[in-house]
Amino acid sequence: MALKPPLMDLPIKTADSGFYRGFSVDVTVTAKVIIGLLVIWAVAFPDQAGAVLNGFNSFILSNFATWYVIVMAFFVLVCVGLAIWPTGGALKMGRPEDTPEFTRFSWFSMMFGAGIGVGMLTWAVAEPVYHFNTNPDVIQGFATGQGEDNIINAYKWSFLHWGFTAWSSYAICGLSLGYFAYRRGLPLTIRSALAPLFGKSLSGPLGHVIDIVAVVATILGVAQTLGFGVNQFVDGLSRIGIGEWLTKADGTPSPAGILFAILIIMGASTLSALSGVGKGIKWLSNLNMGLSIFLLLFFLIFGSTWFGLWALFAGTWEYIVNLPSMMVTVYRGESEINQALAGWQGAWTVFYWAWWVAFAPFVGLFLARISRGRTIREFVLGAVIVPAFMCFVWFTWAGGTAIDLELTGQAGGAIFDATDGGKIFAMTDIMLGEGALGWSMAVLIVVLLMTYLVTSADSAVLIVNTINAAGDEGPKARPHIIFWGIALGAVVAALLLIGGISAIQTAMVIGALPFSLVMVLMAVSLIKAIYKDGKRNAAGIDTTANVTAVKPAE
Repeated sequence: MALKPPLMDLPIKTADSGFYRGFSVDVTVTAKVIIGLLVIWAVAFPDQAGAVLNGFNSFILSNFATWYVIVMAFFVLVCVGLAIWPTGGALKMGRPEDTPEFTRFSWFSMMFGAGIGVGMLTWAVAEPVYHFNTNPDVIQGFATGQGEDNIINAYKWSFLHWGFTAWSSYAICGLSLGYFAYRRGLPLTIRSALAPLFGKSLSGPLGHVIDIVAVVATILGVAQTLGFGVNQFVDGLSRIGIGEWLTKADGTPSPAGILFAILIIMGASTLSALSGVGKGIKWLSNLNMGLSIFLLLFFLIFGSTWFGLWALFAGTWEYIVNLPSMMVTVYRGESEINQALAGWQGAWTVFYWAWWVAFAPFVGLFLARISRGRTIREFVLGAVIVPAFMCFVWFTWAGGTAIDLELTGQAGGAIFDATDGGKIFAMTDIMLGEGALGWSMAVLIVVLLMTYLVTSADSAVLIVNTINAAGDEGPKARPHIIFWGIALGAVVAALLLIGGISAIQTAMVIGALPFSLVMVLMAVSLIKAIYKDGKRNAAGIDTTANVTAVKPAE
């Protein structure tokens, strides 16, 4: 069978005039209606919404745990295969003459900030501390909760959730979108990544459905991140003395505190989104990377330096050695221990896999947007290994300091007893005291947290508009940027107010499920395209479209 040239034209109908000029009306309006109905339902019928969402969540966690585990393991294997594939790994996300638009520092900064950066301020301390108390090894009796024999296990399981698996899911999305947009000249939108499988039919309803699923997953995935961040932001504002009205008697954010935090974060993010990727988002990403390095150096120098160094090497080794089995193990069974293991896996691993899948269209499209001109191998190494290692460093020095303070008795249970978002503030208070130094560090953490939240939110708004505009990367209509900024804030506020962070978690797990299937198809489509392009190149058939190359950033 003769080889055919690859598909390099995928027209998507957009409005020629009016309010939706340049946007796909089918995708944009449908996505707005779905998100709008979710907010209205949550506000008007909070009890019913909470009950229905919890029912769906229980069903998914009970019946799709195996699916999520297998899917995420598949993404890791695909990334490894693409990186070591001699001809495939050398291909560029773009034409041969394309060069990267951003410097490596800006590239890493935007990638880390938009991907997982905001989670570091909550979970780099909270998650190792939690797994230090209990994890599958403790449940099975192989280690002792809060014992020295459980320290490495705490990192092994934390690294599972924030390491290569998480970033591989982002890389699959980013590679697929970058490959087809910058090599084939197809629109920079989710449907384009399935072109080798479905061809020109993606111009119609099938493509619209795929993009709608991606928009809804993006909003819910980013809402999950913002939900955790809002809670911690309120903790921080309360710590630096903004006002007692921010929190309730039990220390959790009050409704007024939630709304106040969301107003600040979404207002700043919308202004940043209006300025575009090359200005506001790039500037904020460089700022939060600089502040992150400063905070990390503080933990390196004044925290448990040697404990963190030991935990980094020992934890990373234990993680890598055990990754193959941890990545594919599904806990099930009727015994009490198996039920406990299944409950732990559903609450942690399956939840995280759903979170990363929901976050993947946003991060993947953003990574594609900032990675044009880089090879597949460079992209995999840069988007999987480097950010994962940065997570490991954060978890071992920030979380390691917290564990060490509790082990030595200096914390006296203060870190264990603090809320997830408040653990980092409790730790710095113990290290510096509650005086001027402790207060100044709390202010720095609050500012850093805000820059991460704003970076995530404004990037998400731009990505959603790119999908709605049929892949158009140019300036978007201001009213649409403002709408999605308000909509994202409304989703976070509505779900936090009806059921706290668990309501957002539930909605996100539900929204991620259909997109997980889309991601599997994206991986298959990418492999097929690279394999066929290798044959086409050997036969002298051009596999790149005549797309205008970008100029490197100054």
